[in-house]
Amino acid sequence: MAEGTQESGGTSSAQAPGPARHGGAQAVAAARRHGVSTMFTLSGGHVFPLYDGAVKADPAMRLVDVRHEQTAVFAAEATARLTRRPGLAVLTAGPGVTNGVSAITTAHFNGSPVVILAGRAPDYRWGSGSLQEIDHPRLLSPVTKRAWTEHQADQVGAAADEAFRLATTPHRGPVFLDFALEALFGEAAAPAVPAGGSHPGEGPAAGPDPDSLDAIGSLLAGASRPVLVLGSDVWLDGAEAAAR
Repeated sequence: MAEGTQESGGTSSAQAPGPARHGGAQAVAAARRHGVSTMFTLSGGHVFPLYDGAVKADPAMRLVDVRHEQTAVFAAEATARLTRRPGLAVLTAGPGVTNGVSAITTAHFNGSPVVILAGRAPDYRWGSGSLQEIDHPRLLSPVTKRAWTEHQADQVGAAADEAFRLATTPHRGPVFLDFALEALFGEAAAPAVPAGGSHPGEGPAAGPDPDSLDAIGSLLAGASRPVLVLGSDVWLDGAEAAAR
């Protein structure tokens, strides 16, 4: 179920600012902190800073340019399910995003931890029919855990960090975040990442309800041909051995 469309608002606590970087570099750094090593995309002008951030990262992030945005999201989902780390798809504004909707919907039904970062028309021209101007979050909200826009250059990294956190928090699912053109292309001294921040696998795991386990055990003990139907979270949490 979607957690709702929301406009930007800083998510990080006050920290000493780091060096000035454009929004693309901030977002790539956030992706790296969450274990992302590959960016799937179809090249588009609204998201050029994300490509720049990927190729200039140290080490560089692998950049895979596909032939249709739907393929980028499907590849990101497959990567997430195989590696147990969030997948990343980068889509350009307007038709770039709409081309990815079917694949995003598939990730939604599969509970796959995929982050979709997208470009967006500039705020200063919003409402005047700017190139590929669409209010993406209103479109994506029903099939994502959250869909929102970041407008501030100094909050791009924090917003991307929040997107990856949400995507990898059970029950997992796709998260959509787009950036106003000024935020992604603009440079800012973004706040430093808070020390000891929680990332996938670092937080306390939610344990099963003991009474439910007892009830399941009783049912299995009394079954002549027991069958377990286990969801994808068993694999994504690395619990397949325990399930056996």
